Amino acid sequence: MTTHPRHELDDLIHAPVRLSIMAALAASEKADFRFLRDTIEVSDSLLSKHILTLEEAGYVRVDKTFVGKRARTWLSLTAAGRAAFDTYLQVLRRITEGTPGA
Repeated sequence: MTTHPRHELDDLIHAPVRLSIMAALAASEKADFRFLRDTIEVSDSLLSKHILTLEEAGYVRVDKTFVGKRARTWLSLTAAGRAAFDTYLQVLRRITEGTPGA
């Protein structure tokens, strides 16, 4: 007996805000915290919370720099994060396209 592919969905990515973060970061090399916050329409604190979860999982890299006296936070997917996101999308395709065994 085969199991439904939904069991293969990565719970870390599946939360709507984290999915939005992963998708936005997958589309670029890196993104500024403020740009990401505004793009996915969440508060600073909510974005920070979800970034921490993804960073602890090894999916997101956080780099803090200074431009003059102002701190900037840059976010990017790690190789593991990009691979996890690609796998997540493949599983979604299997579910939505009705792939045999799905």
